[in-house]
Amino acid sequence: MSLDKIIWAVAFLAAIVFAFITFEYGALILALLGLASGFFVKGDHRKALILAAIFLIGGGSMALGSIPAVGEYLNDIFANYGAVLGAASLMVIVMATVERLMPGGD
Repeated sequence: MSLDKIIWAVAFLAAIVFAFITFEYGALILALLGLASGFFVKGDHRKALILAAIFLIGGGSMALGSIPAVGEYLNDIFANYGAVLGAASLMVIVMATVERLMPGGD
């Protein structure tokens, strides 16, 4: 398993764990994992990442709330994962900006 897949897996597992436990630095950990994950996103997956982040942050993470017993937890998991994707999107945007500003870039 490559480093980028391990970081993405750890980020998703952290999103799940922080849906069930409260930790003072949980949001910071999710943001750092998101930034690290975003560093490994290849050019052809950048648009999909940004769209997924917009969807989850914009309210898509709350779509499963009506499921009895587990809906609230699913909402929390996907809201946390939306935070990871949001931070990853910020890293992608910064990297794309730097790539455009570098001499010799397209």
